Amino acid sequence: MSQLKTGILLVNLGTPDAPTIGAVKRYLAEFLQDRRVVDTRRLIWYPLLHGIILPRRSPRVAGLYQSVWTQEGSPLLVYSRKQQLALAQRLTDTPVELAMTYGSPSVNEALTRLLDHGVQRLVVLPMYPQYSCSTTAAVWDALSAAFAKRRNLPEVVFIRDYAEHALYIAALVASIKVSFEQHGQPDLLLFSYHGIPQRYADEGDDYPQRCEATTKAVAAALGLMQSQYKMTYQSRFGREVWLQPYTDETLKALPAQGIKKVQVICPGFSADCLETIEEIDKQNRAFFMAQGGEFYHYIPALNDSPAHIDLLQALVTKK
Repeated sequence: MSQLKTGILLVNLGTPDAPTIGAVKRYLAEFLQDRRVVDTRRLIWYPLLHGIILPRRSPRVAGLYQSVWTQEGSPLLVYSRKQQLALAQRLTDTPVELAMTYGSPSVNEALTRLLDHGVQRLVVLPMYPQYSCSTTAAVWDALSAAFAKRRNLPEVVFIRDYAEHALYIAALVASIKVSFEQHGQPDLLLFSYHGIPQRYADEGDDYPQRCEATTKAVAAALGLMQSQYKMTYQSRFGREVWLQPYTDETLKALPAQGIKKVQVICPGFSADCLETIEEIDKQNRAFFMAQGGEFYHYIPALNDSPAHIDLLQALVTKK
């Protein structure tokens, strides 16, 4: 029996095509209309989204994107492309495509390219180390939608998450050790993950448990005591209660507790993006320093580091 031709599909969240109000508005509309992200009744949500949220939020978010945009483009897309190319160089006989759940390149576009290559076995890697219904499951939905009108489907291997994978933990530990060597060990190492509404977790999303698994594995490998690290959640949106403790409120409170030197890592982000570069490295740095903090350092995402590509290769080849 001949071996099925395999193709790899890496999928991340998405980014606007440009740091303009129009492009950001289109991107946010697609993102916030997904029921996986916001499950409010459409009759209530659509008028609110299109009548109030998008007109008000798009100009502000466009300004934030302008502050992080590079000559190559959006940081998330730039790093994701580098990951794709680096992995493709390792897997010379296997086509590797990149897609975004929202925006470009779309899942359908990337899938079409892979199937045009004659792919019969598809390995899908959502670039989220910790599963969540709002991210990983949305990739599943986009893939299902792309398959819906196709007669001939490939065999599909869908990687749910890799929160405790040995190479993932080792890569995070190595990056933290480098930071400690360069800047000294801080009073506190803060693990900041993207938040989700608390209700999602109450209804069965095991995302908090997956984040805790990563945090504990890294802390154990570093030999940290409970008092030397903390886990928080960032990027909340709207009035609903999200997973706590919140990153921004935690950082504002730390100096008064005698914690003046912190280093922050965001293990849930496989590539640096608006939420890490602007929110964590700029906004939250300002919050901490304004309250009496003395030293703040953001430890970059794994991006296209060799250790990260080793992990991606192991994940898609099951090695």
